[in-house]
Amino acid sequence: MANLEMKQAISNAEQVLYKTYNRYQVVFDHGNGVYLYDTDGTEYLDFFAGIAVNGLGYHYPGYDEALKAQVDKFLHISNYFYNEPSISAGEKLLKISGMEKVFFTNSGTEAVEGALKIARRYAWNKNKDHSAFEIIAMDHSFHGRSMGALSVTGKQAYREPFEPLIPGVVFAEYNNLESVKALVSEKTCGIIVEPVQGEGGIYPADDEFLKGLREIADEKDLILIFDEIQCGMGRTGEYFAWQKSGVKPDVMTVAKALGNGVPIGAFLSQGKANTAMQPGDHGTTYGGNPFVCAAADAVLTIFEKDHILDNVKEMGEYVKQGLLKLKEICPHIKDVRGRGLMLGVEFDVPVSPIIAKALAEEHIVLINAGEKILRIIPPLVITKADADLAMKKLESCLSAL
Repeated sequence: MANLEMKQAISNAEQVLYKTYNRYQVVFDHGNGVYLYDTDGTEYLDFFAGIAVNGLGYHYPGYDEALKAQVDKFLHISNYFYNEPSISAGEKLLKISGMEKVFFTNSGTEAVEGALKIARRYAWNKNKDHSAFEIIAMDHSFHGRSMGALSVTGKQAYREPFEPLIPGVVFAEYNNLESVKALVSEKTCGIIVEPVQGEGGIYPADDEFLKGLREIADEKDLILIFDEIQCGMGRTGEYFAWQKSGVKPDVMTVAKALGNGVPIGAFLSQGKANTAMQPGDHGTTYGGNPFVCAAADAVLTIFEKDHILDNVKEMGEYVKQGLLKLKEICPHIKDVRGRGLMLGVEFDVPVSPIIAKALAEEHIVLINAGEKILRIIPPLVITKADADLAMKKLESCLSAL
């Protein structure tokens, strides 16, 4: 039960903040490692990671120091000039992705906007009648809340209140290559897909599906976009989820764990996508500024230096086995799926009671991915002790069903 001070803070927030979120009734004050602490000092195990953002948890050695050092220099200079952190972060990002060019944004949704513009601009450049403008997106996908990103999000409930959205978007069935082929026409300019659907329920794309999309894009000269905003930056055990299949996109979006809490995203390109947009076609005031790029540079340095991917692979399998043991004792659990530390536990009943009990009684922070799917996306640096504690707490929460 929150104390009077916390209740007052929540009341003040409801008066001040524009209400588009139904927030949980807790005010967090600080974090340390993979734990959060509310204003009462109560400790919570974080298996939410700020929606897969805090890959390194809180106050990882070397991260805070890099941000503080940049604060002492300057935070912003604008993209009319070069800055060293953006060059360094860009070089590291291209090295781990195998892509060739990067544009830094403020968020994931802005990265998607840029990727969509590349697809349309590429088609505009090559077609004199400018008739190719359609994007093929996937059912149950999620790409963001801005008008462009929302237009390619495959959830009608999200789109409907804001229609008419950007025209020229059609939806195929995820992991069904024939449904994609049926939508390809002379109007098509690009295809966008999440290699692992996050909000859609933690569904990995089949390798053959991604290979088939690459073949279609090559044959029809389309721009293939992979949205790695949630499943990228080590979340699945590879730097980027598509690397498991070996299928490389023309454009890729990334955000979330790239900044470990500092707002930064990026779209990356290769080959024919590199020169689709020209100077003046796209821009951002804050994107790629020295402060956010210093954060990304620190994250990328730590990932390599401390072998974060090795921990994701080991702990991903360890957590998955723990969840499968819970499946054996809970008849409501129908499936456990996903890769690395991006896992989904599908129930035959809504999971909201589990999440509520987890927060209020067991002090573990969880999130869903749809009404009946529990999403497991902890910091990428969890240990076996953290995982064992999480499974113990989660088992206790099953009684809420």
